[in-house]
Amino acid sequence: MAKVKAVSLLSGGLDSILATELVRRQGIEVIAFNVKTPFGIPKKDGTSEAVQAASQLKVPLVIKPVDKEYINMLRHPKHGYGKNLNPCVDCKIFILKQAKKYAKEIGADFLFTGEVLGERPMSQHGSALKTIAEESGLKGKLLRPLSAKLLAETEAEKKGLIDRSQLLSIQGRSRKPQFELAKQYGIPAYPTPAGGCLLTCEEYSKKLWDLFEHKKHVSVAEVELLRVGRHFRVGENKFVVGRNQSENQYLTANRSFSDYYFELPVIVGPVTLLQGPKTKAAIETAAKLTAFYSDAKTLPVRIKYGKTRLSKTVTVTLLQRADVDQLRVGNVNLKAKKDSAQ
Repeated sequence: MAKVKAVSLLSGGLDSILATELVRRQGIEVIAFNVKTPFGIPKKDGTSEAVQAASQLKVPLVIKPVDKEYINMLRHPKHGYGKNLNPCVDCKIFILKQAKKYAKEIGADFLFTGEVLGERPMSQHGSALKTIAEESGLKGKLLRPLSAKLLAETEAEKKGLIDRSQLLSIQGRSRKPQFELAKQYGIPAYPTPAGGCLLTCEEYSKKLWDLFEHKKHVSVAEVELLRVGRHFRVGENKFVVGRNQSENQYLTANRSFSDYYFELPVIVGPVTLLQGPKTKAAIETAAKLTAFYSDAKTLPVRIKYGKTRLSKTVTVTLLQRADVDQLRVGNVNLKAKKDSAQ
């Protein structure tokens, strides 16, 4: 008989690691599948938790990058957001649809995830698990090995492709059963339970919401830029101010062809990007923000700026801290904004 083949949705978190190992221990060929969105938090070495987990488990890993489709879903998630801009239910449905396509391509017998009944309040209670399976087109087909004995039998179990008696009945928010299982399996390395998604971060979510409010079409480059610098807004103008040398270099190298960039000619200070209309007032604001975060001690401050090169000069005075704080994108009331949009 041909060996049973299954696709594991491997995020790299402990639950998905354990589910993968649990299924593989039944002699099933497991291929790990991971969807890479623009909102993941990479490890210090530039890899992801999924890459590390697959390497540790010695299973093949397929990474599917998604950008525009995911951003489009994120703007109007059918099932809403969590505490910040995390669309957990819609995210799971989106990822499972991608995995379903891949499983069909390789002729896999079933798919499975590391979801645990009752572990996460938004996406892992009973009705949410049912909704996710149904709307991803996997009703009765999606196996959750860690909680399988608490859920209805899937087709894979009914067909004998996997032994239900060897599956588990973990539930709730305590992680103790998972920690014990990791010890039993000899799995030494796994990430902490904290999320690896920028959409769960309040500061990042506020910057993203501001971008959605002011841009009908958002590019991946614009989303990536939200990871870098201090962000400010005045009407249609966006200002991004570098916080260190690395960010200054990033802003200089990754500015759009329509952006102006600002620097102090001699004094140590940030690189600032100006996006939107290049009015006199916007140029002065960008220059003042550049001066405020520099080492300038005396007035006035001379700032150089331009589009392709620093060919122009403007002289400004320093802003007050209260004025700077008023311009900061982080001042947005995210909860009120979400409530009015949903």
